[in-house]
Amino acid sequence: MSSTRQAKKNLKPRLVEWRFMLVAFLVICVFATLVARAAYIQVIEPDSLIQQGDNRTKRTRYTQVHRGIITDRNGEELAVSVPVRAIYADPKIIHDHGGFNDMRRWQALADVLGQDLTAIQQRTSDPRRRFVYIERQVSPAMAEYVEQLDLPGIYLRNESRRYYPAGEVSAQLIGFTDVDDRGIEGIERLYNDWLTGTPGSRNIRRDAKGRQVEILDETQGEAGKDLQLTIDQRIQALAYKELKLAVGTYKAASGSAVVLDIKTSEILAMVNSPSFNPNNRSNVSAHRIRNRAITDTFEPGSTAKPLAVLAALEFGSADLNDVLDTSPGWMRVGGSLVQDGKNYGQLDLTGIIRKSSNMGTSKLALSVPKEHFIDLFYQVGMVGDTGTNLVGESGGIFHERNRWSDFELATLSFGYGLSVTTLQLARMYSILGNGGKKRPLSIVRAGQLPPAEQVLSKDYAKAMVEMLETVVLDGGTAPKARVPGYRVAGKTGTSRKAVAGGYGEEYVNIFAGLAPVSDPQVVVVILINEPGGDLYYAGDTAAPVFARVMGGTLQLLNIPPDDKAVSSLAAVKGGRRHDS
Repeated sequence: MSSTRQAKKNLKPRLVEWRFMLVAFLVICVFATLVARAAYIQVIEPDSLIQQGDNRTKRTRYTQVHRGIITDRNGEELAVSVPVRAIYADPKIIHDHGGFNDMRRWQALADVLGQDLTAIQQRTSDPRRRFVYIERQVSPAMAEYVEQLDLPGIYLRNESRRYYPAGEVSAQLIGFTDVDDRGIEGIERLYNDWLTGTPGSRNIRRDAKGRQVEILDETQGEAGKDLQLTIDQRIQALAYKELKLAVGTYKAASGSAVVLDIKTSEILAMVNSPSFNPNNRSNVSAHRIRNRAITDTFEPGSTAKPLAVLAALEFGSADLNDVLDTSPGWMRVGGSLVQDGKNYGQLDLTGIIRKSSNMGTSKLALSVPKEHFIDLFYQVGMVGDTGTNLVGESGGIFHERNRWSDFELATLSFGYGLSVTTLQLARMYSILGNGGKKRPLSIVRAGQLPPAEQVLSKDYAKAMVEMLETVVLDGGTAPKARVPGYRVAGKTGTSRKAVAGGYGEEYVNIFAGLAPVSDPQVVVVILINEPGGDLYYAGDTAAPVFARVMGGTLQLLNIPPDDKAVSSLAAVKGGRRHDS
C-alpha cells in the first residue's frame, strides 16, 4: 500500500499581533488625552493656569510716600516723617528652614526687640501663614542688627514714623498718628486726607531666582501735601512755658491759654498744661491728650460782663455818660439775692466794668428785652463753633429757655448760666478789639481772609476797650496784668465750678485781654483751673501770666509800644525802644 505524504502548509505570519494592538491603543489614548487636555487648557479654560503662572512670577511693588510736613506760620517744622523699618516674618519659610533650631540667634532677636521669645514662636507657629509683623517702626540701627542676625523667614521693609520736634509744647493741638501713619488726634486727624499721600505701584515679572525681568506697568504715586498753620511757634513756646509754670506754682489741676491775631482772627498759640510727649506716648493718660482749650467748658464769670453793658448801649436803654446807683450793694431779683462785694454807690459804665459790679450789670441786663440780650451772646461767638473745625471742639453749653426769669438774666449778665471754651472767650475779645467785626477763627494759613460781619457798633466796641483798660489801672481788679510800655485792656473772671445741686468750693480763674489799646493787635486768654494754693482770685493768678505772655508776644511781633510815658522816654534816648 502506497502512502502519500503531504507537506505541511506554510502559514503566513500575522502582521498585527494583539500586543501591538494594545500598545497602539494605549498610545492613541495617551495622545487623545493630551490633545483633549491641551484643547481644554488653550480653548476652554486658559485663565486658571495663566493666573497660577502669574502668581509665581508677577509681583506688585509699592513705592513709599511720606506724609506731608506740618509747619508753623514761619516755616518751623511741627510734624515730620522720618524713615524707619518694619520687621516681619514668613512662617512658611521659617518652618521650611528648620524653624527655631538656632535658638541663640532667635533669642538675640527677642532681646533686641524687648519681646518674649515664646510669644514670637506662637505668632509664627502656623506654616500656612505668609506674613506676620514682628515689630513696627524700629530704628535703622536696630534694623541693621536684625539684618545681621540673618534669620530665615525674617525680613525688613521700609516705612515712616511721625516725629514732633516741638514735643509737649504743641502736643494737644498737632495731635499724632497711629502705627500705620493715620492721624488719630488733633490737626493730624482733621487734615489726614490732605497730609496722606498715594503710594506709587509697579507691576513686575521676575524669574525663578526672584530677579526682576520685566516691568508690566507702573503708576506714579502722589506725595502727601504740606500744611502751614497760623501758629507762631515762638509764641506757642512762650505761652506754654508760662502756663506750665503757673499751673505748678498755683498747684492747679490744669490750665489753658489762647493767643489770637485780632486783625486776621488767626490763632497764634493754643496751649494746655499738663501736656505729654507725642514722641513717646507709653502710659499717657487720656486727660493729658485732649485739647482743653476747645473741649473743656467753664462759666466765664465776670469776663462776660462787657456784654451786659454793650447790650444796653446797643439797645439804647443806656448811654455812655449814664450813672447807675448800685446802693446798697445788694438787691433781690425774683426772690433771690444779687450783690456786690461792697457798696460801690454811684457808678458810671466804666466804673461798673472797673469794679466788676454785679449790681450794675444786672440792672443793665434787665433794662433790655431778653431776646436782645441773649442774641448778643450768639453774635459775639460765645455760643456755637468758632470756625476752626478742630477735632473735639465744643460749642459751649447754653440752655435755651422759653421763659427766662429776671434772676436768670441777672446771673447771665455776670457770666453764670452758660459755659464757654477758652477759644470762644478769646473770640469774643477779638471782636471787641476789631471794632465789633466778627470773622471765623482760623488755624491754617489761607491766602484770603473770610469776610467780616459787623456785629457791634464800632464806637461802642472802642468805648468798651477803653473801659476795660481801667481794669488794669489803679483801682481796678487786675493791676498785675499790666505790660510795661503798652496800654492793656482786659477783664478778670473768678467763677465757682458747678457741681450737682449748686456750686462747689473749686474755682476757675480767667483773664481775657487785648493790647495795645491804641490799635488792638493781640488777644490773650489765660485760664487757671482749680488753683490749690492760697491765691484763688484771677487778679492774682491768671493776670500775671497774661502780662508775661502778652508782653512777650508783643515784642516777638515787633509791635511798637503805645504807652505815652515809655514812648517819651524812648524819644529821649534817641528813639531806641525801651521797656521798663
